[in-house]
Amino acid sequence: MWTDSHCHVPYKDLDLQALAAARQAGVTRFINVGTDAEQSAAAIAVAQEHDGVWATVGLHPHDATQGVDSIVGLFSAPRVVAVGECGLDYHYDHSPRPVQRDAFAAQVALAHRHGLALVIHTREAWDDTFAVLAAEGVPERTVFHCFTGGTQEARRALDLGGHLSFSGIITFKGADDVRGAAALCPLDRLLVETDAPFLAPVPHRGRPNQPAFVPLVGAAVAAAKGLDPVEVEHASWAAAEAVFGLQEVPAPT
Repeated sequence: MWTDSHCHVPYKDLDLQALAAARQAGVTRFINVGTDAEQSAAAIAVAQEHDGVWATVGLHPHDATQGVDSIVGLFSAPRVVAVGECGLDYHYDHSPRPVQRDAFAAQVALAHRHGLALVIHTREAWDDTFAVLAAEGVPERTVFHCFTGGTQEARRALDLGGHLSFSGIITFKGADDVRGAAALCPLDRLLVETDAPFLAPVPHRGRPNQPAFVPLVGAAVAAAKGLDPVEVEHASWAAAEAVFGLQEVPAPT
């Protein structure tokens, strides 16, 4: 059994049927991630209606101009296990960088205040991401989602106590840096995710991603580490349970 530590259901090309398809593929737990108030509320609704699903509440850096006040009322909902995804994205700059930094800092503070995990999105913004974390204090349970750095960024994140979550990018031909980070990452700090409906792994590139593809990600992580995929399956299950505080479904045997 696998945990998809980061997906968006429903979202654009992905509907609730994806959960049933994932269960058929052995993916039985899902962290359904919010990116703004509307998507966070939808993630909560799905989590409350489906076993094995938990929600996060967050404001994506693309949407930082909406203001963190737009999401603060959602953290008291049942089955919310994390703040995020939040962070910095300097590739697209859909929100001004100072606004992104302020929104990220505010959400780090919310993770501390509510005792929740923090889910970080960082793209082309490593130094500023680490600077905000240094200023605000790293929450005890922090996930660097869809990890796209190399070994240097991995060491910095791990030294802060963070978990690294690997997506379908690890299957891409040009992702040697990401594979190097996966090889470095200890099993008890390693998560696997789809980020569905984005970033479908090989051989599904160019099509909408879905949580059922988590085993493909796990197999690529295992190959990078020279392990049997079953080892990654069990370890990532336990790591997700620890970092998000999950209960309900028995662990694989």
